[in-house]
Amino acid sequence: MSYPRFSDISRSFAPGWFAAVMGTGVLAMTTQSLATYWSPLAGPALVLHWFNVLLFLLLAVPWLTRWLRFRPAVMQTLMHPVQASFYPTFSIALLVLAAQWLLFTPYVGIAKIFWWLGVVLHFAFSFVVLFFMFRGEHVAVDHVTPAKFIPAVGLVVMPLAGGPLLQHMDGAVREWALTLNVIGLGAGSMMYLGLLGMTLQRKYLHKPAQGILTPTVWIHLAPIGVIPLSLMNVLEQLPFPLMREVATVLMLLVWGFGVWWLVMASLLTLSARAAGQLPFALSWWGFTFPLGAFAAESLRLHKLLGWSSILSIGIVAWLLLCLFWSVTLWRTARGVTSGAIFQPHP
Repeated sequence: MSYPRFSDISRSFAPGWFAAVMGTGVLAMTTQSLATYWSPLAGPALVLHWFNVLLFLLLAVPWLTRWLRFRPAVMQTLMHPVQASFYPTFSIALLVLAAQWLLFTPYVGIAKIFWWLGVVLHFAFSFVVLFFMFRGEHVAVDHVTPAKFIPAVGLVVMPLAGGPLLQHMDGAVREWALTLNVIGLGAGSMMYLGLLGMTLQRKYLHKPAQGILTPTVWIHLAPIGVIPLSLMNVLEQLPFPLMREVATVLMLLVWGFGVWWLVMASLLTLSARAAGQLPFALSWWGFTFPLGAFAAESLRLHKLLGWSSILSIGIVAWLLLCLFWSVTLWRTARGVTSGAIFQPHP
């Protein structure tokens, strides 16, 4: 089988590719956070940052080409009951890059560009993707997986970089940026609560998502990790110190659910692997960002409370993230080298 041409790669380029940027970015940032406890990690964290910037640029070429040259293919994917939810990974990747540039470089202006572009695009994606789903009749119970969280996750990711960036803004610009952070956090949080009920209903009453959708069970950890972090970032910009104490308690409770879900997701994944129901696919990148979000939440909570038990669990999550990221990157590189990963799934 000959290697696919660039035009063929662009035409069938999966919208979920940018989950790799999301996962690599959160690995870079959590590794940098852990460097405060073990300084040798600072070097690998910086390498991961620049590797992720390059990865985003490489993936953006076929992704943008698809939008410019193959509009029918794009529209077909946007109408798909499962694949459409992965389009917002592009805008979430921009928001993650904004957080990276703020953490690793002094170039606040570049972080602002990434953030504003990510905010505008993600609001657009959240409306377009969900409009088609709400307006149509093509989504069935079989299509309800935690992948449906992705538009909501992007909304709550906005304050991760958006909160700290507010100190570099003033006047009306700062007020609008703060308002957009609040809108994103509020909309995404409420959406997650509704989708959580839907996905748990499927797990209780319907057949489980298996095969290439098996890793989506980990996506639960993304909003569990991000929502408390974003809430704290927003509250740090508001004159309500008492609310920050309340938010810390809420963060602890949500984190507790995350610990429980981490174990459950591990058991379900091991069960699927033992049954031969875990084939490699791009969906494996779904292991990474959620784990990183939970690890980041654990590290932030440890700074607030000083509990060594929370730090220990956060390190375990980070080590698991390193394992999943390494295996998935290796398998993805093999698929790119052979061209097999560019073959569309039925």
